[in-house]
Amino acid sequence: MRQRPQKVVASRVCGSRKAVSGLFLHLAGEACLAPTNDSPDHAGVSFIHAATWKASRPPRRSCAVSHNNKDYSLTPFQDFGLAQPIVRALAEEKYVTPTPIQAQTIPLVLSRRDVIGIAQTGTGKTAAFALPILHQIFADRRHMKRKCCRVLVLSPTRELPGQILDSFRAYGRHVGISAALAIGGVSMRGQVRALLDGVDVLVATPGRLLDLVESNALRLGEVEVFVLDEADRMLDMGFIHDIRRIVAKLPARRQTLLFSATMPHAVGELARSMLRDAVKAAVTPGASTVAGVEQRIIRVDRAAKPGILADILNRESIDRALVFTRTKHGADKVVRSLVKAGIAAQAIHGNKSQNQRDRVLSGFRRGEVRTLVATDIAARGIDVDGISHVVNFDLPNVPETYVHRIGRTARAGARGIAISLCDAGEAAFLRDIEKLIRMSIPATDHSSLARQARRPAKGGHPMHPSAHQMSKQRRREGTPREQDRHAQPLRPPGWLPAFLHRKEGIKSVQKKTQSNAPHGERAI
Repeated sequence: MRQRPQKVVASRVCGSRKAVSGLFLHLAGEACLAPTNDSPDHAGVSFIHAATWKASRPPRRSCAVSHNNKDYSLTPFQDFGLAQPIVRALAEEKYVTPTPIQAQTIPLVLSRRDVIGIAQTGTGKTAAFALPILHQIFADRRHMKRKCCRVLVLSPTRELPGQILDSFRAYGRHVGISAALAIGGVSMRGQVRALLDGVDVLVATPGRLLDLVESNALRLGEVEVFVLDEADRMLDMGFIHDIRRIVAKLPARRQTLLFSATMPHAVGELARSMLRDAVKAAVTPGASTVAGVEQRIIRVDRAAKPGILADILNRESIDRALVFTRTKHGADKVVRSLVKAGIAAQAIHGNKSQNQRDRVLSGFRRGEVRTLVATDIAARGIDVDGISHVVNFDLPNVPETYVHRIGRTARAGARGIAISLCDAGEAAFLRDIEKLIRMSIPATDHSSLARQARRPAKGGHPMHPSAHQMSKQRRREGTPREQDRHAQPLRPPGWLPAFLHRKEGIKSVQKKTQSNAPHGERAI
């Protein structure tokens, strides 16, 4: 039986910094934090796993903190020694128990270690780094220099930074932080104004961040904590050179946190170049899928995909469906085919303006749009509860992308369904996906489904024979086919239509042919 990871326990002294000190002492005594070089793929990066934590912890006690005449019961998050304003915000958000990645990562970040966090999508990675960072800001308040930031968070897509910033503001609503957003697709003027007096937290995409740096609207010399979120997706989207340019501008003395859903070799190479004596907090295998997702494969012909997709959306009990295509043009084409089939759908991809993408995503989040068609730009940027189905209209050619796509459903312990349409040209992609996730996905041949639908039940009417079967039966019986062109008599040489057999018709035709004949010739 798989053992759940144990949570880290520190001395709990309500409302004081002694809890943090006790936590540091606790971590210092753990052998799992000692740097190791026992991994050939990630030399210099130490590893930490759930099984290494202590199996026992002191019994929890119930206490409360009074603030502004309100009582806030301490949740297990208080075990980490987080500042009381943060615990208060978590209680208001109804966060009770840390997820495994949070239980492992928060103490490490509080101890100022560089961390590699590996966990499935939808497991709370954002809170795993946001909560300890907010605690550090609260414990060491200072006036920021102009055009500078203390915390820099990078993420690959335009949608994801806004969600990360919302999390910082929600958890830090009682801390009083200053935060800004820097993403492409919108005017840079407002972002420049927001950075003039400096901010505590800046969440950005790589391209827009470099634009701000090159225009002297932002200086990175004061960054204390650097967070690279969705690192594997960053590399997939070709941001490796931008990331290296950004890291070269950061101070050498900093804390670096790298989070990812998978751990390909390229991410390990990047971690070795960026992190110092890092600890790897992994609660799942490097490329595992969410346990609550029911996965299916339907083998189809390429041309039959639009019709089968419409049939799936009509047949399944769907709350919200997210359909993935490989290209932007393909996403628009799928939307047109669904609308033609009477299914309302919207598309989101890189050719849409940021306002259009925000509007469509807001409608999807509110339930006004039940079917959203997206390219892989949204595989990491959509954090919407209640997605019951993910449909891969095109299988991804990068197997890790499959893990990210289906991670949009079954979030926060819910159940979900992932259906992939696989044509003959995508068979190699499917093999790579199954090799990565180390499981065989149940597959169904659509043609066999069609034959089963035509096959009658016992005692029912016989299935109507196909034209090919009727032709074979006629050949066996020697029966001529109706309207067989070989069975029709040939027309006689002098045959004329029936209306020309009348005398008037014959005369009129003769006059017409004679008038059209060349001069000096007699019409026959």
